Amino acid sequence: MPDNNFPDSLITDLTDLLGRENVLTDPYDLDRYSGDALSPTRAFGAEESFKRLADVVVQPGSTADVSNVLKLANESRTPVIPYGGGTGVMGGTVPALGGIVLDLKRMNQILAISPTDMTAQVEAGVVLEDLEKSLERQGLMPGHDPYSVPIATVAGTICTNGVGYRAGTNGPMGDQVVALEVVLADGRIITTRAVPNQSSGPSLKHLFIGSEGVFGVITKATIRVFRLPEAQIFAGVTFDSFDQGFGAAAEMFAVGVRPTLVDLTEEDNGIIFHLLFEGFQESVKANKDRALAICTEHGGRHLGPDPTLEYWKDRHQSAENYKLEALGKPRSVRWSRWRSRHGFDYLHLGLPISKVLEYRKRCKHHPSRARRTCYRIRNLALALNCSPC
Repeated sequence: MPDNNFPDSLITDLTDLLGRENVLTDPYDLDRYSGDALSPTRAFGAEESFKRLADVVVQPGSTADVSNVLKLANESRTPVIPYGGGTGVMGGTVPALGGIVLDLKRMNQILAISPTDMTAQVEAGVVLEDLEKSLERQGLMPGHDPYSVPIATVAGTICTNGVGYRAGTNGPMGDQVVALEVVLADGRIITTRAVPNQSSGPSLKHLFIGSEGVFGVITKATIRVFRLPEAQIFAGVTFDSFDQGFGAAAEMFAVGVRPTLVDLTEEDNGIIFHLLFEGFQESVKANKDRALAICTEHGGRHLGPDPTLEYWKDRHQSAENYKLEALGKPRSVRWSRWRSRHGFDYLHLGLPISKVLEYRKRCKHHPSRARRTCYRIRNLALALNCSPC
């Protein structure tokens, strides 16, 4: 529930600043905005945090609006929770202390696209799918391709430093950030320079990449973009053991083979290694040939392109389902989706290559492990998917 002690004067000030239509206080709206896709059953001891609702939701339309809201919040010592697409699964938008939810979706303009500089400047609330469509018309594409492309915002993916399906060649979202405009907690606005690199001290932009908005609110970003690939080859490989597949993945990276997609998955129906190679034709063929040779050396059997092609076509489907069934709906609707998964959960872990198989072995023999445990390697970061059913 919202805080009964939240000052009415602050609501009045916010309404004067943004207009009544951009200040939401109805309990239904407060419920919709008080959290993301994380449910209390996955909160691991922090369930009490879910009892609070935001006290107010504001929808700024400009950097100046964000600055003025943060000035008011700073003066009144009121918590502020930046809110992008609401697609996170780690509780980053749960208003544990109440306060102001800062919904940035009105700030959704694509400000500039430069095919020469290979950059795009966008406002915080631009949805990745909308950016993708605009870039495609100029023969370009964004480098970040998470499952949540239909619903995630650019600033949200920067704040979480997300890793997408194309991270094998493009890296995480943070690697694609050229420059940022950020509003600090006291309302000051800072802008980093849009240059490829710098050697004149620490890179200030990295303070905000992966910060979940705790150091400031990103209002604009200049990001790297890429040409649409000249060639694209899909490949699927199966192995008798997870260790064999992991050995092949590690060898690829050691020799410099860089598939766009690297996804090694162990599930009930066996082990499959999904690979995608993109770029100019000669590079794509060379990388594919060497990668498949490495897989064969490690006991892999080539399945052809079809399994990975189907996997690739469906990669955004869960986000489309979430958009249709849960996005913008009350928390009870979002939480019910997790209950329907009968205890499914997952952990995303970053481990040195030398520790991955050791960690997997320890998990499989841990007395409290789930009855069914699936493992997935994506770009040599281990994600442990657990389901007790």
